[in-house]
Amino acid sequence: MTTQSMSITVAGPPDQLTRFLLAVAVILAVCHLCGNLMRRWRQPPVLGEILGGLLLGPSVLGLLWPEAGQWLFTSAVKANLNVAAQLGLVVFMLLLGCELRTGQIGSRRIVGAAVLGGMGLPFLLGAGTALLAMPLLIGPGAEPADYVLFFGLAIAITALPVLARILVDLGLDRTRIGAVALSSAALGDGIAWLVLTLILAGTGEVVTTAALALALLLGTVLLVRPALAALVRRIGGDQVLLAVLVVGAITFSALTQLINLHPVIGAFLFGVAVPRDSPAVERISRQLQGFTVAVLLPLFFAGVGLGTSIGLLGASPGSWLLFAGVLVVAVAAKLAGAGGAARLAGLPGRQALSLGILMNCRGVTELVVASIGLEYGLINQLSFTVLVLVAVVTTAATGPLMRRRVQRELTPDSCQNSAAPIPMTGNDFVSPARQAE
Repeated sequence: MTTQSMSITVAGPPDQLTRFLLAVAVILAVCHLCGNLMRRWRQPPVLGEILGGLLLGPSVLGLLWPEAGQWLFTSAVKANLNVAAQLGLVVFMLLLGCELRTGQIGSRRIVGAAVLGGMGLPFLLGAGTALLAMPLLIGPGAEPADYVLFFGLAIAITALPVLARILVDLGLDRTRIGAVALSSAALGDGIAWLVLTLILAGTGEVVTTAALALALLLGTVLLVRPALAALVRRIGGDQVLLAVLVVGAITFSALTQLINLHPVIGAFLFGVAVPRDSPAVERISRQLQGFTVAVLLPLFFAGVGLGTSIGLLGASPGSWLLFAGVLVVAVAAKLAGAGGAARLAGLPGRQALSLGILMNCRGVTELVVASIGLEYGLINQLSFTVLVLVAVVTTAATGPLMRRRVQRELTPDSCQNSAAPIPMTGNDFVSPARQAE
């Protein structure tokens, strides 16, 4: 009787924990395999991890072997993966906030122009595109104004982590163009999250949410930031400080969730409040970065892949023209906005074009923003798919285009003449944790 009972149990379907663990194992294996392939092809590994997530979704696995996808990624498994991915995003945004530095901007006039043009023109053109394609791209029940503002913001995004990695790989992180690009992306990230906060506040009780968000911001600047500075100076062990930072980021995420904002905004805000000049913080950032990038972020990429279906574009030429139009607007707006504005501010023409190319790198940041838009119902699945594909294409193109420019135009002589190296200190944008991204 016991043997028969055990046989029936084993032969039956595995429980959800087993499927969840198998799903995590498959996700990590596929994402890291694709990441290593991208590294060999001289692309940022994170691009391969994004593509690995797409391979596991309806675009590839769901098309070639739908039974496997349905068996592995049940609704319960997807829900658990989403929870784990949210934790990964919280830690990732903590790291981004910790490394958002504006102490060394170089030419403030050029950086200011690049931020204004590189965010402003893509935002306007993206909003205009959203208006024209509203029936196809707006989320169910979304307010038209919120949808338009959000889509414009998504087009204006630049991914600071992936951009930093590309500059390090090309040896441009210590040049003038590298400093301008990193400064512009860092300031642009801060503006983007501020605008997103305002947009999300508009989806709930505006006055209450805005007042609570302002109170949280003031409390962070006046109370939390000085307290963290004192704690970092007094705490001797890295493990204690690690617990303080993680608990603080998760607490801030919960607070922003309570006031109708996305949890990642709270984690980013807490990260911005963390002191920059501490070796202990740098060591902890490296520890967190290793586990987050290796384990938690691939779960987020898998969630993006499971929600992205290239099949939504279908065989209709109109859908593919829509995607092509959004892609052209996204690329051209960054080239003309960031590059053109920097050129008018005094950056040499060749460097201005390089800046426009670099600012087109959208990477992980756009995926996070697009996921938030889908979660809040501001965009639909087709719009989400278009934004994900735009992020993949622009990120994949940035490295090769800049590599060709380095080989053809940015020779060592020209770099010495027009892109003089900038001394790097502990306050620079490219920390060891960021270089490993």
